[in-house]
Order: sequence, then structure tokens, then C-alpha cells
Amino acid sequence: MKKIVIFGGGTGLSCVLGGLKLFPLDVTAVIAVSDDGSSTGVLKEEVDIPAVGDLGKVLLSMANVDEDFVRLLRYRFSKDGTLHNHPVRNVLLAALIDLKGDLTEASKYMSKLLQVKGTVLPLTEEKVELVGYGKSGEFFGESEVSQHISEIDHLAYDHPITVNGEIIEKIREADLVILSPGSLYTSILPHLIVPEVRDALRQASAPIMYISNLVTQPGETDGYSVSDHLRVLNHYLGERKVDVVIANNGVIDFEVSDVYRTREHKTIVDLDSDVIDSLGTRIIADDIIRIENGSIRHDELKTAYRVFSYVMM
Repeated sequence: MKKIVIFGGGTGLSCVLGGLKLFPLDVTAVIAVSDDGSSTGVLKEEVDIPAVGDLGKVLLSMANVDEDFVRLLRYRFSKDGTLHNHPVRNVLLAALIDLKGDLTEASKYMSKLLQVKGTVLPLTEEKVELVGYGKSGEFFGESEVSQHISEIDHLAYDHPITVNGEIIEKIREADLVILSPGSLYTSILPHLIVPEVRDALRQASAPIMYISNLVTQPGETDGYSVSDHLRVLNHYLGERKVDVVIANNGVIDFEVSDVYRTREHKTIVDLDSDVIDSLGTRIIADDIIRIENGSIRHDELKTAYRVFSYVMM
């Protein structure tokens, strides 16, 4: 069975994993733990744990259990009080960290409960914060970084971190490494700013694939094309470069794209094939878009099929 390691966090990664679990693949998902928003941010400070929100989302996307159980874990308390805005999965993971000793063991236990096919690992066991450095100063925390990308020269963590040892071994054994869709600067790059991860990728024999975002993210990637995303990734990868990119070439209904442009200030990521070719990156282009309640999403099955077809070549 082919082995895949995929880096990311949040909705984009969860969507891709929802498709990959349908194929005969050994998938390891590595999740950034620097999120500081909403329920995750509160639990980080109050319980002194790594960010659990994205990891919880990923576990649910890979679950193979009754839908009612998944809905229970997704349930977010809405009444005022101590539990306001906390999803059940986050509270459960926080408890499991206490019971099992760390987030990796908590994730493994949750994986058993959810009958996850594959492995879900946090990047580190430490509580960490993303920091952006620029001429105008420092921007502390993922939320601040996201709002000041244009003023930031480089990213780092607030302290040197120890990477989960299993991750390095998984990279060495991988047949394919994937950088998932999602927030470029706050979900993907938090993996690539870690020296141990970059070194492991530099030494790995597996090709590196990027599954391109479908739309831009306001404040982070305004006006970015596919090649712009690749240039940023290549810069942070160092000696390694992205070998292949899966990108959308399907047409999005004008009414849907117009809503994104006018209300959410997002535009469709342009597939600039000529520029991508000049970077030496292979392009796998397909109509991989799915519209769900007016929202633009990756088609889980089509995207996963493209990954599967490539790794089985």
C-alpha cells in the first residue's frame, strides 16, 4: 500500500482527507497546532495545551463511524456559560490529553473511537504561537499574522520546538508528500518553518505535491495565482521544490464567484500554466470544484482520485 504524508490544518485538509480515506492508501496527516482562535485559543490558555481544533476536524473527516456520533462530536455549545462556543470534540481532546499524557496519544485514542483508517499526528506536543517578523515590528499569534501578511518578511515560532519524532520517520518512508489546500501562511507554512521538517523533506525521495487553493484568502493571498502560491512554498521549502501541483481548470458559475468577490473579497485562483511550467512544476489540471450551499469546495472524490492516480504511476 502506498504511503502518503499530508501537511496542513483546517477545512482544506479535512476536505481532501474525506476523499483519500476512500482509496487503498496509508495516509498520515500532520496537523499544525499554532491556531489561536475561537474555542481552540481559549483552551490553549485556560488548560495550557497545544491547539486541538484543527486536529479534531481532521479526525472527524477521516472517521468511519455512525453519522450521529460524528454530529455529536461536532456539536458546539451555544448557551452562555463556561462551555459557550466549545465543540464537544475539543473538550474531549483536552480531557484525553490529561488522561493519556499528550496530544499524540489523545489523537491515537480518538482514532480508535472513530475507526480512522490512517494516522493523525500533531506537529509538536508543545503549546506554540506563530510569530511574523517585519520592518514594522513583530506580530504575535496566528490571528495577528493573518491580518498583517503584507508587512511580514518571515515567519517563526515563539520558541524552538521539538517535532513529533514519528513525523520524520513517516516522511522518510513516504511515497508522496502533500501540502494541502488551506490558509497558506497559517496552516501550511507553519510546517515548513521547522528546520527538522525541511531537512527531512530535503532528504526524502518522495515527490512533493501541492493541492492548490480554489479561491484567495483576504489579507493573506489577495490576487494570488497558482504560481504565486508555489513560489511562496518553494521559498520556504529551501533546497526542495514542489514537484507537482493539482489545480482546478473548471469554470465556476458567475453568480457564485460574484458573491465571493463582492461579499467575501475572495477571487478564483488563476491557473497560470505557462508560469508554472517555467518553475519546473508538473501540472495536473482538472475540474475539481464542488459547490455546496453556495460555497466553493474541492470535490473530495475527484481530488483524491487525482492523488491516487499520480502516486500509483
